[in-house]
Amino acid sequence: MGERSKLVLGISIGLNIILVIIVAWGMIKMNFVKEQVFVTEVQNNLVELEGLIANQMDEDWSEPNLVTTELGDVLNGIWLGITTGEQLGTLSKNDKEVLEHLYSKLNQYPHDELYSFADLTEEDKQNFEDLRKTLREVGLGLKLTISANMDSFMSQAEALNNKIDTPMK
Repeated sequence: MGERSKLVLGISIGLNIILVIIVAWGMIKMNFVKEQVFVTEVQNNLVELEGLIANQMDEDWSEPNLVTTELGDVLNGIWLGITTGEQLGTLSKNDKEVLEHLYSKLNQYPHDELYSFADLTEEDKQNFEDLRKTLREVGLGLKLTISANMDSFMSQAEALNNKIDTPMK
């Protein structure tokens, strides 16, 4: 092998290594974005939902729209997470199914729509109080230690799926 061939081979190997590093870095960043969407838009909102339900229980449901609005935020976050994960190609088939089922189950609760607030019956309030208990059972609640990683969140989402009745009582 001539001097020139060795030089070309060395440059080629170096460029390939740089390319592999760039691709790996991009994949790491995409996974980070997906995890951040689920942690901030879903997990944190579920914790906030639990806290708002507790607050409304203490306040005799004086502002129930705080709860229904937050549930709307949770639903939007789940949908954003599914869409983002699909677009990035980082959401597994199993995770997508778990999240779609969770979306369907939470969607049966009254939640606010654009330009309209939901009215809650006594039965709806009781269902939200049951949801609060369930959220705490799976580790999603105020003053609970929450792990901010995707595997932990998906375990909580799956447990929540299994505990929410469909249709509700």
